[in-house]
Amino acid sequence: MNRVVVTGEGPVLVEGPVEVVTPDGEVVRSDRGTVALCTCRRSRIAPFCDTSHRDKVRAGRGAPADGEKS
Repeated sequence: MNRVVVTGEGPVLVEGPVEVVTPDGEVVRSDRGTVALCTCRRSRIAPFCDTSHRDKVRAGRGAPADGEKS
C-alpha cells in the first residue's frame, strides 16, 4: 500500500514510484522512493514540487526566520 502524507504547509508526499495524471491528461511518472507533489501551484516543474512554496508569505505568519526567504 502506498502512503500519502499531507503536510499542510507544503507539498503532498507520496511513496513512489508513482504515475500522476495532470489536468490536461498527461501522465507523468516518477520512480523516486518519495515524491513531493505541488499543492501551491507555484512550481516550475509541476506536478512535482520545486520548493517554490517556501517563497510564499502566508497570512498570519510573522517575519521570516533567519535564513528564510521572504
